Amino acid sequence: MTSRMSATVRAVSKPRSASRKAAIVLTQAAINKVKTLLEKQPEMQALRIGLKTRGCNGLSYTLEYTNEKKKFDEVVEQEGAKLFIDSKAQLSILGTEMDYVEETLSSGFVFNNPNIKGTCGCGESFNV
Repeated sequence: MTSRMSATVRAVSKPRSASRKAAIVLTQAAINKVKTLLEKQPEMQALRIGLKTRGCNGLSYTLEYTNEKKKFDEVVEQEGAKLFIDSKAQLSILGTEMDYVEETLSSGFVFNNPNIKGTCGCGESFNV
């Protein structure tokens, strides 16, 4: 079963969270949402963060349910929220904070990434 979710990317000048050894740090809102999503799909182990070439700025993160860890995936687990980071996404995601934002008309994961050099107007694609 492959189910993809969308995410927004924001360029930030420095990581918002305190430095940690993990490739990515999740906010409490992101932890809660990842856990909720995985509880609804009990046959799945984690969410996988991938990287695709698309959009007006070149790259975009993908999120999908997965029940298997690939050979070179990086595993990040924070307070029971489990992510696998695809090997293609690992270098561009280092130092990133993953948040979950709920607004009146939209909600979704937001990657606050200090490695990004530019984003498109909608925030879905970026370049490093």
